[in-house]
Amino acid sequence: MDGMTLPRAQITSTNRPVLHLDGPKLAHTLETVVTRSESVGGIEFLVTGVKFKSEVIADVFKRDAIDKLDLDTFLSVVAFMSPVRRRIGPWLEETGTSGMDIVKGAIEALLDQAQVTAECDDAMRRFCQKFPEGRSYRWVRDLASEILHNVMPERYPLMNRWVWDVKANTGVIRELWHDVNIDHMTLDVEDNYDTYLMLREELSQYLSDNGVFRDVMAYVDILCAQVYADYICEQGGSYLRTDFSAAEDPLLYTRRMLGLEGIDPETGRTRAKGVEGRPIILDIDETTH
Repeated sequence: MDGMTLPRAQITSTNRPVLHLDGPKLAHTLETVVTRSESVGGIEFLVTGVKFKSEVIADVFKRDAIDKLDLDTFLSVVAFMSPVRRRIGPWLEETGTSGMDIVKGAIEALLDQAQVTAECDDAMRRFCQKFPEGRSYRWVRDLASEILHNVMPERYPLMNRWVWDVKANTGVIRELWHDVNIDHMTLDVEDNYDTYLMLREELSQYLSDNGVFRDVMAYVDILCAQVYADYICEQGGSYLRTDFSAAEDPLLYTRRMLGLEGIDPETGRTRAKGVEGRPIILDIDETTH
């Protein structure tokens, strides 16, 4: 990382990129999210929320339960997937039962192929090929990313387009890139599994160096969400904010990127339902450990 002396995670593949991350920007981001999270009971509330989201998604997408997945349960879980939930609705309304059949078949194939991480990029491409192409269906890749990351979080880092979108040259990686000419650069960094894994390794190393030793993967997701939330705020009235109503609390955008604004900090009520259709309530007491 540039701008601060931070150990670099060992590169184990010739395809793994070198990410020039900005140390001071990371320090500012971590300080920001810790300070702002005081309004919702502390950073542990976000950590618990991220872990809870992962547990819910993993439970719904158990391999032997996918063929029984119904539309209502699927949509309640998609509520935790910020880049997916608003855009998938019209397609499901249009396709009806056939759309859910496509979804279930694609998820089953994705998880079968996901046992080997080296197949990740090909598995995600095959997943996307089961859906229509075009700008209106960019959410499909994010759906695959959210499923892999939350069902198998240790194997798969956060790989959403808002983390890095090479075609749009936007995302967390760009916002953390250390270069005085970044505003005039197109980054030569692929949006593949190796890139996202390297990002998680470097952020994990940074967090460990700064005293975070528990729930590091959840903290990495939170750091990424805060970076992109800051980017959204900096855009002011640009088109990016059309997906985000005016912030009423300092962590609204952060929680939205994580898909956690559907959790009421006071009651623990969520939008999600379990595989049997029962509403899920997060135990707020768990956030005080």
